[in-house]
Amino acid sequence: MNATGRQTDLIEEYVAALTAALHGPARAKSRMVEEIRDGLADTAAAHTSEGMPYQHAAHQAVREFGTIDELVPSCQRELTIAQARHTARAVALTAPFLIACWYLAWTANHDQAGLLPRTAQLLAVHLAGVATVAALLAAATLAATGALARRLPTPHRLPLVVAWAGTTASAAMAVTTLALATASALATKWPLLTFAGMLAAASHAAVAASARACRHCARLPTTQRANVA
Repeated sequence: MNATGRQTDLIEEYVAALTAALHGPARAKSRMVEEIRDGLADTAAAHTSEGMPYQHAAHQAVREFGTIDELVPSCQRELTIAQARHTARAVALTAPFLIACWYLAWTANHDQAGLLPRTAQLLAVHLAGVATVAALLAAATLAATGALARRLPTPHRLPLVVAWAGTTASAAMAVTTLALATASALATKWPLLTFAGMLAAASHAAVAASARACRHCARLPTTQRANVA
């Protein structure tokens, strides 16, 4: 293997170690890692153009970027915010479905009050309230990490709040699925309730995975800096 091949491996080893240490949305993570790889390659090329041997140039490029331990916190902060936005977007898109599901259930049982117990009606109100609060928080998160982020710093604990809001919303969707499955067995308009239950189940699956990833990212050590120097 020639010297260039060895140094290419050195840079790739650095990038591979960084990739393994970072967690977040796949697309955002891939884009970040690719930018760092290109930066390392460009820095090494700049040093070689000045007459430095490639082996030394690659080591110098890695040294200038910093160690993995030095680089990970700021990179992870950016990915954690990206994951919080991903979770908030999932909640914002699916929470209205939870309200719609209970509306369908209410409509299907409007003339059959005996088949929808009072407790189920109260449950519908509470879960619809959860969905509304989660949707509002998701919208606020998207604003705080979007346009407002240029003017105001993003709250450090916002990703964790979003993670637990998403977890709560996904749990509400799971309860909704079970409640609608039970109600569909008693209602004459069971196809409508079955459809609503399937909608709630799909919403739960979409939010639960994103919220789980957000909880994991929110617990990782980060710095307040959102951009890689």
